[in-house]
Amino acid sequence: MSGKTIRIYLVDGRANGVLTAEIISRWTGKVFAAPRTQLSDLAKRDEVKRTGIYCLVGQDPEKPFLDKVYIGEADKVITRLTIHDNEESKDFWTRTLVVISKDENLGKSHGRYLESRLIQMADLAGRATLDNGTAPPLPHLPEADVDDMEFFLEQIQMVFPVLGFTFLQPRPTIEHVSGNVGSPTFVMTDVETNASAKEINGEFVVLKGSTARKEAAASWTTYRPLRDQLLTEGKLIQSDNPDFLILNENVAFSSPSAAASVIAAASRNGWKTWSIKETKQSYGQWREERLKKAQAASN
Repeated sequence: MSGKTIRIYLVDGRANGVLTAEIISRWTGKVFAAPRTQLSDLAKRDEVKRTGIYCLVGQDPEKPFLDKVYIGEADKVITRLTIHDNEESKDFWTRTLVVISKDENLGKSHGRYLESRLIQMADLAGRATLDNGTAPPLPHLPEADVDDMEFFLEQIQMVFPVLGFTFLQPRPTIEHVSGNVGSPTFVMTDVETNASAKEINGEFVVLKGSTARKEAAASWTTYRPLRDQLLTEGKLIQSDNPDFLILNENVAFSSPSAAASVIAAASRNGWKTWSIKETKQSYGQWREERLKKAQAASN
């Protein structure tokens, strides 16, 4: 894949204030990100008075390891954001994303298309709780416009993670390992579990079919809410063995230790607990060896 340049501008000179993001290419889109508390500052921008799409993002109060997201479109985005600001149902909302077209070529139908597709993409990614419910039907657009909007969506999907918003990133699959080709399979047999994992695009992914201990250690608190969440979501279910649970899909974790703790149902250092299946080399040793090879290659 060819490289991309994303230009981020801090409007008021503060990292936690209003910012804009653009891809230096033929993309005509422009992204605004701002805390909800600075909605009045965002409202000063002429661009948010146009047709565009927006995302209201915040922590899900019922699932602390997930964001909650509402996706919408409007002919005049700031007017719709002002309405949402007075809605009790949007109490979770702490951060705002707005996407407009710099050439003002987004019409009402384009906005509705982007809204519907973004809801579909966020639902498929499964990384956040959607406040929308079901996606509205796709409006009819000419074939050329559909191609333009799909390209527009690809750029949004690229920019959002750079700004710290990952709810559109596709779920990790073993078939798609760009950026980590050759990642070995790590295993964990601690407390008689049978779990496998890989690093995929920077995430530590425990693979479908991995087992986890059902009975939690009495003193265990770290990452316990995460396991409870996986149980609630049906990603971790009862296996045929009454002593073990099993993952029924690939699950991405923030770190090897988070994954190891959930699998063992006890506090674990994943850098030591996970090891390469064939060589028994620990995850930590593998990372250290990789780093040394990279340094040697650059000398």
